[in-house]
Amino acid sequence: METILTTIAQYARERVHRAQRFHATSELREQCESLGPADGKRFEDALRVPGLRFICEIKRASPSKGMISQDFPYLQIAQEYQQGGADCISCLTEPRWFMGSDHIFRQIRQEIAMPMIRKDFVVDAYQLYEARLMGADAVLLICSILDQQDLETYMGIARQLGLSALVETHNADEVRRAVDAGATLIGVNNRDLRDFSVDFSNAQRLRDLVPSSAVFVAESGVSSLQDVSNIAAIGADAALVGEMLMRAPDKTAMIRAMREAS
Repeated sequence: METILTTIAQYARERVHRAQRFHATSELREQCESLGPADGKRFEDALRVPGLRFICEIKRASPSKGMISQDFPYLQIAQEYQQGGADCISCLTEPRWFMGSDHIFRQIRQEIAMPMIRKDFVVDAYQLYEARLMGADAVLLICSILDQQDLETYMGIARQLGLSALVETHNADEVRRAVDAGATLIGVNNRDLRDFSVDFSNAQRLRDLVPSSAVFVAESGVSSLQDVSNIAAIGADAALVGEMLMRAPDKTAMIRAMREAS
């Protein structure tokens, strides 16, 4: 059955195919080898600090909400996140539905020292090499669009590149797949990517399936400081917060308020 997620994933494959016309996978791989591995472990280490950690997201739009930030001063937003004490930054690079770009990621990377995750819909190893070359510390791997073999293969490539891999899940079966693959960063998305409905209790239901040795990240659906408190109460190690921060007039103050609420 075709869903918005499968549509986005198919478009990601088309994007990779177009990019390969200009730069072959072997070319990117060689560039990565020349560059050497990233110090991507710092992304995971930042989320292992005691207390609820925050991955603060930069995105202009989303399939569920449409345009979020009309002006989108992304460098200013990144600086406000840093000033507010964000632990990591998530930057969308998907261009059609989220209106992100690799260029935006690279510009933020040049200005910001904290760990960054390239948030996109990975369907090909090519995108992992791209992430390394643009300066990412981590990549997102979504169980819903990857079979087990691809998941494990991409995790292995990420390790070779020195990148952390946040493995996103939405149900019990996907959490088990992430654990079986050896994921050390496991996210539970409260948003169902098939229809983009949000069930904020999803992370709570699946919390106990994630081993204590892994970092547990609650993703999506955070719309209030009470939500932040609830995420802390279920024992999450980190929360990925996007729209609430993007809509906040004072993002620095909002992050500090989130810290107090946790």
